[in-house]
Amino acid sequence: MRTRSATWGDGVDRDAEPLISLSDITEIELLILKRMREFTIGEHGSRFHGTGFDFVGLREWQAGDRFETIDWPQSSLTNFSPLIIREFEQPSTSSVVMIADRSLSTRCGMDGVPIATIIARTLATIGMSAVFFQDSVGLVTFDHEFSHIQGLRPRIGKGQVIHCLDAYQFDVGLQDLRNTGDFGASLAGFMRKTSMVPVISDFLFDDVTALVQQLTHLNSVHDVFLGIVDASFAFELPGVSAGWIEAFDVESGRSRVMSRRELMAMAGRVRQWQDDVALTAKKSGIDALRLGGDPTQFDVALLEWVAERRLRRR
Repeated sequence: MRTRSATWGDGVDRDAEPLISLSDITEIELLILKRMREFTIGEHGSRFHGTGFDFVGLREWQAGDRFETIDWPQSSLTNFSPLIIREFEQPSTSSVVMIADRSLSTRCGMDGVPIATIIARTLATIGMSAVFFQDSVGLVTFDHEFSHIQGLRPRIGKGQVIHCLDAYQFDVGLQDLRNTGDFGASLAGFMRKTSMVPVISDFLFDDVTALVQQLTHLNSVHDVFLGIVDASFAFELPGVSAGWIEAFDVESGRSRVMSRRELMAMAGRVRQWQDDVALTAKKSGIDALRLGGDPTQFDVALLEWVAERRLRRR
């Protein structure tokens, strides 16, 4: 994974360490192979459709890309910095378009672990499981109040998963999507075929009911489910002696004075809010999975959930 010495337009510092490392991705990949080994034993036909690979363009080399895809003549024009690769697309049976919350609040957390780390690990697990099933993988990110929506077209392969992770962490290669004012409609306009659509967020924003309604319409064509990141850990604050505390909202810029009792109750309020989000989704026919806790247990639970949904669609 790459680090960047720049600042996002939304204020996120790229000098920070990556949310997920290549060793973490390798660990997830090995876990997927172990848990899904019954699909790798013996001979089995490719799930790819079509006549082969189609050339779709050139782009800069990124971590995870195969060296045989490097276009050496084009790279010589840039003095090999950066290297240029030829990008190909191969038709596949299914597509996974991951929807990830990239608002400033996800960069908050506790003990050096931001909420965005759990989101990035979720992207890696879903993405690598898609690679196992030979599905194409794409990414859509959104910010506070869905004012800025960006996307990365689905492609096949591990390199594409790493590209998606770089895009989420460092704003690399994302294209602006047309914002229709209806998030579900904006997503529908981006996706070219029926896809699995995990929406990954802490869902700590206003009017979640309206969002679920928009996703319900999308769910009539695509397989939509919510990945609710358990953000209560970020509100498990240490005890304070002051009777009144000023809290600051990083997204809206508003501040509020609250009592020590209110502050200590924040984690419980977050859990209740997210329980209500899951219940609202269930009533609308959209499944929801809670994400968090021990990374290994989290990976296994998420992998089995995604694999079950993928196999159910075969």
